[in-house]
Amino acid sequence: MNVKTCFSAVLACAIIWITSCADLSAAEPKHAFTHDRGVTYSSPGGAALKAEVYTPKGAGPFPGVLVVHGGAWRTGSRVHMSRAAERLAERGYAAVAIDYRLAPKHPYPAQIEDCQAAVRWMRSSAKKYRIDTERIGGYGYSAGGHLVALLGVLSDDAEKNDAEKNDGKNDHGNGTQGGATQPNARLQAVVAGGAPVNFELLPRNTKALAYWLGGTRGEKPDVYRQASPTAHITADDPPMFFFHGSADALVPQISPMAMVGLLTAAKVPAKLHVVEKAGHIGAMFDAAALEASIAFFDERLKPVEAAK
Repeated sequence: MNVKTCFSAVLACAIIWITSCADLSAAEPKHAFTHDRGVTYSSPGGAALKAEVYTPKGAGPFPGVLVVHGGAWRTGSRVHMSRAAERLAERGYAAVAIDYRLAPKHPYPAQIEDCQAAVRWMRSSAKKYRIDTERIGGYGYSAGGHLVALLGVLSDDAEKNDAEKNDGKNDHGNGTQGGATQPNARLQAVVAGGAPVNFELLPRNTKALAYWLGGTRGEKPDVYRQASPTAHITADDPPMFFFHGSADALVPQISPMAMVGLLTAAKVPAKLHVVEKAGHIGAMFDAAALEASIAFFDERLKPVEAAK
């Protein structure tokens, strides 16, 4: 089975799970929330990118969480993460589930640029959606897990420099253009499930990701490195929580294990939650993994009195 067929099958299974699975948690919801549908957060090249915004009712401000879908960077939708986003909102987080540009029409780095734009939009829209600009995390699965992990390790200076190279051509929907005037895109915590994090380990001649990274690793070694979260780890990275199925045949468990080891060596708090006997899809919808993820956000994003 080739990569495209495999991920298409994964996505189809995910849709079935989303529409039929039971409640993800036995915990009682703590917050009612509002749901703003189809909000434009960025317009690169004039094409509107949409978000679903789930905001807890109350005065706030609430910690924010960017929620990023998977699908091999070439398929998927923000609505595929609705269950996780709703659960986050019920637990007191302003959750923003986004679409992003897809390969092969839009190769790397379009996807991470859109995630950066989304975080900046969250900060620029903080008053409207009652988001605490000092407490924003990222939650993603599979390709989405990769993107939030990469977003977590990229320095904001590097992101702004990338934006400046565009010479202000990309309107990211927050009333500013160019890098220097944009809000900060750094995250304060990351939860990544089923995430591939090191593309430098791929065979030099494999074409499995050529549709996204522009060629084989032998042809594009710098791009494969730039897209690998493991290549950017520094001591000032945010705390990270990974969850992964022990029976995941699509993304080997060694992927998050290795990154947790590198983060720990850099003195960055990092944890791995293993979902025993679960494959790639099973881990995504594991109730205990989601609860552990929210507990991690509670520890890292909420004031002590609010997390109790």
